[in-house]
Parts: sequence; C-alpha cells; structure tokens
Amino acid sequence: MSFLKSSSTLEMLERIRRTASTPERLGAFLLLIKNELGYQLHEAVQRTKFELSLNDESEFAFESGPVTIRKKVTRADFEKWIADELASMSGCVDRLMAASGVAFGDIDRVFLTGGSSFVPAVRRIFIDRFGGDRVTGGEELTSVATGLALRAREQWPAAPDPAETP
Repeated sequence: MSFLKSSSTLEMLERIRRTASTPERLGAFLLLIKNELGYQLHEAVQRTKFELSLNDESEFAFESGPVTIRKKVTRADFEKWIADELASMSGCVDRLMAASGVAFGDIDRVFLTGGSSFVPAVRRIFIDRFGGDRVTGGEELTSVATGLALRAREQWPAAPDPAETP
C-alpha cells in the first residue's frame, strides 16, 4: 500500500471517489493509504488466516479511526480464494516426483515448514499424496531461518576472534 501513496495515485483515487457509487468505501481505502495502515491491515489478514487454520470460520476484524471492517470468513471461502496457489503447489509436487522417478510410496517422511504448512488445504496436498503418517512438521515459523543461518555458517565461516588468538 505504501506504493499507492504517490500524489498522482491519491489524486486519481480522489477523482474516482467523487463519482463512485460507494464513495465511503474509496474514502476508507484512501484513509488506509494516507495513514500508512498497510501493516495493520496485513496483521488483521494474518490473524484471520491463522484462525482459519484452526477453525472452520473466523471473523476478519480491522478497526482504525473511521474504518471498521468486520466480516465472517469461512475456511471454504479462503480455500476458494487460494485455489490457484493450491493448484500450483500440487502441480509442483507432482512434477518433482515425476522428474525424480521416485514413487510417492517410497518417501519415508515429508517435513512441512513455514507458515503456510499450517493451512489445512496445504497439508492436504501432501497427506493425499504421501499419507498422513508420513507428513510431519516442527518449528514451522523458525526452521527456514535456522536452516539459512546454518547454511550461511557453512558458506562463510566466521573469522577467528582476535581476542582468542595467542
């Protein structure tokens, strides 16, 4: 949203608002842009996605000044919204397995990591292909950073500490 805060974009949105059938909605959008509330809006979206990983429905709630958004969201709705991404993930897994020449049944363990691994529809992609008993996870929100740090340590070993040199 910060990229929308240019004077030309704001002027254009103001012109559109004057003739819009729901000018209050564009006004609220302008308020979000002008007050740089993109991060707060993102946090509200993240909170709702997290709740939908645990429950079949959640309430999206965002309030800031005159902007109040409250909307019931179901997991089924969310899965429709991310259907293209789910199809891409499924296709990627299938292409990888085909290219490797390894059968799905020959895989002992699938370790899911990252925030998306909490999304039931994402987990289902792997459970459907590999079986629920072989799909696992752990430290989903930190394992990628830990792995990158370990790889960086291998790639660029730290210089010796001059205080420890005799």
